[in-house]
Amino acid sequence: MELCSIASGSTGNCIYAGAGSTRIMIDAGVSGKRIEEGLNSIGLTTKEMQGILVTHEHSDHVAGLGVVARKYGIPIYATEKTIAAIHSTTLVGTIDPTLFHPVCPGEAFALGDLTVEPISISHDAADPVAYIMQQGGHKMAVVTDLGTYDETLVEKLQGLDLLLLEANHDIHMLQAGGYPYPLKIRILGEQGHLSNEASGQLLGRLLHDHFGTVLLGHLSRENNIPELAYEAVRQEIDAGENPYHGNDFPILVARRDTVSEVIRVS
Repeated sequence: MELCSIASGSTGNCIYAGAGSTRIMIDAGVSGKRIEEGLNSIGLTTKEMQGILVTHEHSDHVAGLGVVARKYGIPIYATEKTIAAIHSTTLVGTIDPTLFHPVCPGEAFALGDLTVEPISISHDAADPVAYIMQQGGHKMAVVTDLGTYDETLVEKLQGLDLLLLEANHDIHMLQAGGYPYPLKIRILGEQGHLSNEASGQLLGRLLHDHFGTVLLGHLSRENNIPELAYEAVRQEIDAGENPYHGNDFPILVARRDTVSEVIRVS
C-alpha cells in the first residue's frame, strides 16, 4: 500500500492512495492541472485513477472535481448527502450523474484491490467522512476536517500502518490572528478542525508497536506552521498516557504547495 499528498492544507486537498494494481484519489480540491503535475511527479497520471473518494463538499476538497470528472470520467464515491451538496455547488459545474456512487458510513466496499470504509466525522458539512483503506493485512486512513473525535472513531482507527491526520491550527495563533470572531469560533468548535494538540492527543490513542508513519495534513496557511505542528504533536505523544515517545515513529508534515514523498507499507 502507498500514500502521497499531492496537496494538503486549508487552500486545497488531494491525496493519492494505491494498493496492488489500484490507484485512487481522496478529494480533488486543487486544479486539474496541479493534480496532473503532482501525479506526474511520482510517475502517475490522472487518467490512471480508478476512483475519487470525496470526504465532503467544501471547496478545498472539490474545486477540481468537475474538471477531472468531465475530462477523465473517473467514478466518484461519496455519501448521498455529499453528492447532493456537490450537485448544488456551482463551483464544480455539471458532472455526469452516472459517475457518482453513493457510499454509507460504516459500510465497507471494494474498490479494485482496496477495501474502503467511510467513517462519519464531526464537521460542518452535509455528511462528512474519513476513509479507511485496507489491503491484505495492512491498513491506512485519511482523517481530516473534524472538530472533535469520539470513541467510535478511535476504535475504527486501531491497527493502522499509515495515517494522514489533520493538524489544522495552533490555538494561540488562531486566537491572536486576524480571522473574524465567528470564523474563529467555527474552527475551534466541535464541527471545525483539529488543533495541533488535539491531533497529537488522538494520535496517542492510536499508536501500537507496529505503527508506521503519520503524515500531518490540512495545516492552516494563516494559523499554523509545519515546524509548530510537528513539535506540538510530538510533545503530546511524549506527555500522553501511552508507552510511546514522539521519536518512536516517523512524523511527517504534508505541505499545501509541495508533493510529499510516497509513503509505502509492505
